Amino acid sequence: MRRTEVRARTREHYEVEETERLAPWAAHSGASRGRVARETPHRYRTAFQRDRDRIVHARAFRRLEYKTQVFVHHEGDHFRNRLTHTLEGAQIARTIARALRANEDLAEAIALAHDLGHPPFGHAGERVMNELLEGAGGFDHNWQTLRIVDLLEERYPEAPGLNLSYETREGVLKHGVYFDHPLPLPALGAQPSLEAQIADLADEIAYINHDLDDGLRAGLIDESQLEPFALWAEVAEQLRRAIPTAEPRVRRSRQIATLIDALVSAAIDHSSARVADAAPADLDTLRRHPERFVGLPAERARELRELKLFLYENLYYHPTVKAMTDDAEQVLRALWTAYCADPARLPEAARVRIGAEGERRAIADYLAGMTDRFALAERERLGDTPS
Repeated sequence: MRRTEVRARTREHYEVEETERLAPWAAHSGASRGRVARETPHRYRTAFQRDRDRIVHARAFRRLEYKTQVFVHHEGDHFRNRLTHTLEGAQIARTIARALRANEDLAEAIALAHDLGHPPFGHAGERVMNELLEGAGGFDHNWQTLRIVDLLEERYPEAPGLNLSYETREGVLKHGVYFDHPLPLPALGAQPSLEAQIADLADEIAYINHDLDDGLRAGLIDESQLEPFALWAEVAEQLRRAIPTAEPRVRRSRQIATLIDALVSAAIDHSSARVADAAPADLDTLRRHPERFVGLPAERARELRELKLFLYENLYYHPTVKAMTDDAEQVLRALWTAYCADPARLPEAARVRIGAEGERRAIADYLAGMTDRFALAERERLGDTPS
């Protein structure tokens, strides 16, 4: 019996497959605009697969495990953190990208990278950082993500940062950058790639639903408060008919999962129809389109906004959460004061950046890279700081 020869699939095989499988307006890895520093293509992985892998192996990605989503890490092991949020968003992005014949690897890479620049303590931390950097370019976690992947991760001798592809950098930048960036920036068009649009929507679907789940789990919001909302009520009625005797915890789990499924399915149907109607010839044509292709139908978008507003009014500013974020803000302000008063307190890797970046930006980079628990420990180590 003759042995069948099995040949490994190379990068070239994947690139040919993409031309057959992906839509013409999708981002094809073989047509990438390249990296800031040129590299020899990998034998087995496409450009976007390499981006995804570099992000997962980055130190900043590992630190997401101990960065706040809504609840500080010591509040409980079952609440989401930035890492679990990122993974949930990436899973949703792959599902939508696959259905729309977009590049799953690029959508996943953007989704995995999108929160790398978040400082400790969630949006409260971002708000404080922006205040502290007033007059020096401000702070935004999307800008900071680009700084991390372009500059702060030190992994390759040929280039600073992760040397990601143009398309991944375009996706994480989102809205432009308002402070000096030493590397060439992606030229943002009217719209980003379809994959970046997908990652953006996947992030919103993920965080609204899992923040609802965590708020219910924590007892800070109650299902009775959600009954007036059409989307929540519609899914709840479906489940009452489908699983009438399910335990409350099981039913709540299915409620969140079914909400996500309803939104993802609506996004796929709506976005697919919009792209089909416009039929852009290629990715550049799609970038020039005056409106985004990826989104929800108007009624579903309105229902999702209602749930988002509910979270702001009833969870994110709940007295219990507010107490946690107030404490977190004081920690970051105290650390900032200590480092500004005596930059010698910074580790050497942060101090050496002062010459190139300026003292305030170097301190901001160091603070933004901290996890919640490291920031708390550092505040304790430094003790009283000048006011």
